[in-house]
Amino acid sequence: MAKPGKIGLERVLHASRYSYQGLRAQWRYEASFRQEVWLFLVMVPLALWLGDNALEQAMMIFSVGMVLVVETVNSSIEAIVDRISDEKHELSGRAKDLGSAAVMLSLSLAGVVWLFLLFN
Repeated sequence: MAKPGKIGLERVLHASRYSYQGLRAQWRYEASFRQEVWLFLVMVPLALWLGDNALEQAMMIFSVGMVLVVETVNSSIEAIVDRISDEKHELSGRAKDLGSAAVMLSLSLAGVVWLFLLFN
């Protein structure tokens, strides 16, 4: 069952505000996110220039954009772990390592997409 609350356009506006707040926090507190945003801003024009058609351009842009998505999820995991406790714990470390691994995998997959499309 859905929780009672805002519906329709009011809900969309509130959700958009929360998303904006999340992106602002991500930009302010996460250096890796800022670096990946700059990477994205460089890679989008390159994708538009180097892609042979709209599908290739979209794949190149999407692959780099997914890095930003995965980085945001990773930062969420880190924030939750840090909120729970600042003491060292095996599971906390594992959660943070897994989030970091997800970012690395997304970067690697973006690289593979670009290599395949550029050297096909």
